[in-house]
Amino acid sequence: MLMKLRYLLAILFLSSLFASQIQSNFGLTKISLERLDTGDGQYIYYDLYKPITATEIKKAPFIAIIPGFQRSKEALSNIAIELSRRGHVVGLIDPYAQGLSSSSKSRIAATTQGYGMFALIEHIYDSDNYPYIDKNLLGSTGHSMGGNAAIRGADYFGRDANEKSKLNSIYISGYVLTLRDEILKNVRSNIGVSYALYDEGAFRNELKGWDAADMRIAPESLRTVNSIFSENEKLIKVELNKMYGDIEDRTARIIFNEALLHPFQPYNKEAMANQLYYFDEVFDSPIKKDSYDQIWQLKEFLTLLNMVVSFLLLIPLTKNLLKIRFFLPIIKKVPEPLPVQNGRSKIIFWSLIAFSALVACVSFIPMVEVAKYLFPEAATRNLTWFFPQRMNNSVMLWAIFNGTLGLIIFILSYYLFGKKHGVKKSSWGLSITLNEFTRTVILSLTIFAIYYTVLYVIYGLFHVDYRFWFMGVRVFQPEMLLVLMMYFPFFFVFFFSNSLRVNGAMRFRGQSENISRFIGGVANSGGLLLIIIIQYLVFWSSGTVYWTTNWLSVNLLFGIVPIMFVLPYFNRIFFEITGRVYLGPMVTCLIFIMILSTNTVVYLPLN
Repeated sequence: MLMKLRYLLAILFLSSLFASQIQSNFGLTKISLERLDTGDGQYIYYDLYKPITATEIKKAPFIAIIPGFQRSKEALSNIAIELSRRGHVVGLIDPYAQGLSSSSKSRIAATTQGYGMFALIEHIYDSDNYPYIDKNLLGSTGHSMGGNAAIRGADYFGRDANEKSKLNSIYISGYVLTLRDEILKNVRSNIGVSYALYDEGAFRNELKGWDAADMRIAPESLRTVNSIFSENEKLIKVELNKMYGDIEDRTARIIFNEALLHPFQPYNKEAMANQLYYFDEVFDSPIKKDSYDQIWQLKEFLTLLNMVVSFLLLIPLTKNLLKIRFFLPIIKKVPEPLPVQNGRSKIIFWSLIAFSALVACVSFIPMVEVAKYLFPEAATRNLTWFFPQRMNNSVMLWAIFNGTLGLIIFILSYYLFGKKHGVKKSSWGLSITLNEFTRTVILSLTIFAIYYTVLYVIYGLFHVDYRFWFMGVRVFQPEMLLVLMMYFPFFFVFFFSNSLRVNGAMRFRGQSENISRFIGGVANSGGLLLIIIIQYLVFWSSGTVYWTTNWLSVNLLFGIVPIMFVLPYFNRIFFEITGRVYLGPMVTCLIFIMILSTNTVVYLPLN
């Protein structure tokens, strides 16, 4: 088992090394983590990508990249990789209240501060520390709310008609709500717009149904292009992929409309190529490459491998720690499984799974609404120490409700049916002494600490973490440990309930372990998956999503459902290692809730 642990660690470090090589364009780009204090106790962290071709003699353009709501800088590292490969200096920021950056005193930081981008552009423009940057070629790009930040930056820097805007060019991905006349009239920057043809948020646009996201006829795209034309020149239909206006005069306008869903737009080759083409044109990229010449996908594969291997590593790590004398008392004989299912027990079993999944489905959106009333500070983006994670609060309430319901169902099913048909409490793996429980807690904390220590070492050496697209295991600030302590007890209700049900109600004599784990995964994630299915079936049939007010909460499930599916696997494996139901939920709750917490907005008070 020690050998297996070494192999997995070797894979983790090698894949991180190769991922860092791709991220740095095989050493041709220097990447450094920078901090910028932006006033009033606020600060942002950003990754500075500096190609070796950018020198004082051959100055390069600078492009600030702004992730959207719920996203950290690593989520858009693919864009930074490709832009820096083409000779651009890049500042990839953690938006305010996300990632490593501080909260903002503004409740609408994307609008009023560009998520910190305004301060970064001012800093780059005014500082003498960047002689390798062409101060006349500063740009910004962002996806979703990051796209809003980009157009807000063009508005902010373009308000003085007597001065040239510090933002030469911007690119807006996945956001058109701010493309209004009162904003566009101030813009003195080139504009590129990319909007997904199947963007779920298009119900907020001026047109409705499928027309809302058709950028050929959408009022938002027409206004953007027509803002450079006189009244008798205005278009009634935009030609996609066509550059209008003049780059030198900063009146260039181009609209793209890729056939994609909103959350997947930044991770599509065509959408990436369109953005690269735009900056090739407006900034005359120092290094000429075809826009479809892209290597970021390799880095995504390697950091996905990181994520998978890091989870697998938990098993041999635990087994090796259990060889230590202090932890040996934790190991118990695995209890006998439940009796073989008969016809009646199968009906009850599947009926309870279907009922639980249905409740999980119908309770999620109501919990989103309840969270707004129970946690008003976070819901209104005010700084608070009282459950400061706006999106996480609703997930926590859902977890408490469904975890408690799961425990009630488990107990009732035993007394009403299982007890009379050969089910014994000893098969649940619940018996434990206080001494054994204490050692189990210490072991879970040790596993958590080692897991994140390895991550910090890898990030320090290679500047990569474990992720795939917008799902990621990332480093965090010390304050997040306080946030974890706040949320852990409530989420643990769900994680413990899952462990008890997976091991005490889904482990039958004669059933294949693989089938049993798969059933547990489906049962645990089915309700949330059903929400996604309903959302997109309605969207497919009507052009408008079923849940509109809370559509971002539904989008959040793309990252949660995979975690819910694999959770029973880990709870079952830890049960087989220790013979008890406690270690699994302790370890998985600590790690998975930290993952969830570091991938969402957190409105912590400023120091």
